[in-house]
Amino acid sequence: MSEIQNKINKLIENRETARMGGGQKAIDKQHEKGKYTARERIQMLLDEGSFEEFDMFVTHRCYDFGMEKKHTFGDGVVTGYGTIDGRLVYVFAQDFTVTAGSLSLALADKICKVMDMAMRNGAPCIGLNDSGGARIQEGVNALAGYANIFQRNVMASGVIPQISAIFGPCAGGAVYSPALTDFIIMKKNTSNMFLTGPKVVKTVTGEDVTQEQLGGAVVHTTKSGVAQFAVDTEEEGIALIRKLISYMPQNNMEDTPLAVCTDNIARLEDSLNEIIPDNPNQAYDMYDVIRAIVDNGDYLESAATYAKNVITCFARFNGQSVGIIANQPKFMAGVLDINASRKAARFVRFCDAFNIPIVTLVDVPGFLPGTTQEYGGVITHGAKLLFAYCEATVPKVTVTLRKAYGGAYIVMSSKHIRGDINYAWPSAEIAVMGASGAVEVLYAKDLAAFTDPAEKAKFVAEKEQEYKDLFSNPYNAARYGYIDDVIEPRNTRFRIIRALQSLSTKRLQNPAKKHSNIPL
Repeated sequence: MSEIQNKINKLIENRETARMGGGQKAIDKQHEKGKYTARERIQMLLDEGSFEEFDMFVTHRCYDFGMEKKHTFGDGVVTGYGTIDGRLVYVFAQDFTVTAGSLSLALADKICKVMDMAMRNGAPCIGLNDSGGARIQEGVNALAGYANIFQRNVMASGVIPQISAIFGPCAGGAVYSPALTDFIIMKKNTSNMFLTGPKVVKTVTGEDVTQEQLGGAVVHTTKSGVAQFAVDTEEEGIALIRKLISYMPQNNMEDTPLAVCTDNIARLEDSLNEIIPDNPNQAYDMYDVIRAIVDNGDYLESAATYAKNVITCFARFNGQSVGIIANQPKFMAGVLDINASRKAARFVRFCDAFNIPIVTLVDVPGFLPGTTQEYGGVITHGAKLLFAYCEATVPKVTVTLRKAYGGAYIVMSSKHIRGDINYAWPSAEIAVMGASGAVEVLYAKDLAAFTDPAEKAKFVAEKEQEYKDLFSNPYNAARYGYIDDVIEPRNTRFRIIRALQSLSTKRLQNPAKKHSNIPL
């Protein structure tokens, strides 16, 4: 056998060794936990045969605590690029079979390299996280590795889409990289995210808490809002990444991808003419409206179980990707509060960063009152949503279905904050406040003078009706041009599509600045 053939055989042998990660025993252990390996995850994520791997033969550079005897090809992360539905993406997948996927400086360098390439080539970067945290044996070098990754997350923010999937542990400093990305997907009962684990919590605060209670998928998608998606299986999580990517452009310089539309753009939805209840205090389901107007009733909701009083989702109109922000009258009457404001603001900013038009469906009675909200800074958090809409330069189409009261009317993509096309249904009520509250303010002295309760009630009813006649319709706002047209509900789909078509060439720039100072 020739010398060159020996070298080729050695290469083949080394590749096989690298592909085994921490070895068969470690792989079996991973499978016993109901988890896939890093390579299996990448294989599921990318188009068949498209994966090209980098740095397969990288090893760590630590020689303390006996680490010089433990060198594994790849050093705990698999990196490279491939395609999803034919579109280029970069990916890194932490390999728990190698030193529990713990982060060394060499491992961090691999991740940084793939992130740098994603930035240079203008393609999304996807991280599949499953790691025991920093490699303690490397000390400050491991911390330096994390910091290098974080810096790249920040530089890539708003330039290329970044998606994180948490398929195992993610603790301590490791949580900040996913937190800096655009969307986080967590697997129930397997993944967790927390800065300090249950043992430290017990020592410091005396609380007894499990990993799942402290930072599981359900916690972060219902209570904290840290993650946007919780899935039951890794297969579901990976399919979700593929679907999520389909709504996004490759980078901030490109337009959103166009899908083939098989749904009639002029489809009439007669159900919408009947969906608003006669009683203004009665709820209806905004999801019914969304399904009725988007292509084929299909949408992908972000943060579905967090701040359910506002809906944020991706959908398509005539094949064009859009982001939808909608108040949900069925939950807390669709009121805006701290969590809803934060959730919607982040979604608006993502859409604006990546040239995704924004459709806003409005039915909002105002901001949630009370000491809990005020002490929690609802003013600042509400200002985040206002700031996001004001700053956004993408096409913005707004439809007011029913209530639009007070500051919440302004915040929800009104004409005054550069809403491009603002429609209203005939059922729209645009005013400073509801009729009962307005009468109490406007006629406070008159009401105080009444001695007969029956006469007072009659007076209140008359004045409330006067106020409703004036404001419980969209025509007062339309008179000033704040509403571009009052539309029949069943025509909403067609009117939104036409509006988006007319805005496809929109050009708007904000003043030159280093960066804005959003109220944080």
